[in-house]
Amino acid sequence: MGWTAAQTPDQHGRTFLITGGNSGIGFEAARVLAEHSAEVILACRSADKAQQALETLRKYAPAARTSFLQLDLADLSSIKRAAQEAKERFKKIDVLINNAGVMALPYTKTRDGFEMQIGTNHFGHFAFTGQMLPLVKDRIVNVSSAVHLRGKMNFDDLMREKSYNKWEAYFQSKLANMLFTFELDRRLKAANKSLKVLACHPGYAATNLQTVGPIMEKSRFSKGLMEFGNSILAQDAVQGAWPTLYAAVGDLPSGTYTGPSKMLELRGPAHISPKVAKAARSEEDAARLWQVSEELTGITYKFD
Repeated sequence: MGWTAAQTPDQHGRTFLITGGNSGIGFEAARVLAEHSAEVILACRSADKAQQALETLRKYAPAARTSFLQLDLADLSSIKRAAQEAKERFKKIDVLINNAGVMALPYTKTRDGFEMQIGTNHFGHFAFTGQMLPLVKDRIVNVSSAVHLRGKMNFDDLMREKSYNKWEAYFQSKLANMLFTFELDRRLKAANKSLKVLACHPGYAATNLQTVGPIMEKSRFSKGLMEFGNSILAQDAVQGAWPTLYAAVGDLPSGTYTGPSKMLELRGPAHISPKVAKAARSEEDAARLWQVSEELTGITYKFD
């Protein structure tokens, strides 16, 4: 039958931090968690959008504890400040949900010179998670995508400076999410840590993720095409959040990958997905990506 938000157990006393939780599946996950008595922290770039999201959350769950953490995943200095602030403000984070992401953007760079998609989707979360690790008590959830199946790690040109295709760059960033998940899982187990790491994908969910790229490109055709696809094929963000919630609160082992269970995993209740790319299981590529990530972000994970 699959898993839906209706199966979310009571989360009283537990704290969740969600990157990019002001909209889309991140917001819907935050809403369900708040309605089930969790403390919810929205880690977002825009203070205005975050405050609007918090006001909406409080309408659904007036008694819930909700707050905002300023975080720009495309800026290592912002990531460092956010992690330090989190350590000062919060005693613990039970679940860190690395949800924020960008998709199919025209070629742009982060503040630190990374290609924007891998810079935000992978390097940003790698750096943030590494600095947050001492606070996280239960699990880390990385939101990937089914399109990681089409991803290839181009270690000779990770930043796509020689040749840029916005979709190939996106696929690569989502494969990086999977490699990061499984490598972090291996390293935690090797250090005899009980902290879980899981990945998920939302299927095809209608959010503003699909239209940001076309808007940046000023392409009405591409924007219209994305909006048409959202209206005809996609499930809504409420259902798109189910795999995230299942990974975040379900009784699942570390290393699990969740996704929708219907229509070739495009939509429907969440389940444990068997559709993990062979490339995502490559320990060699995972170790190489880890080393590159530490070198480029300056963040070294400590498991003691």
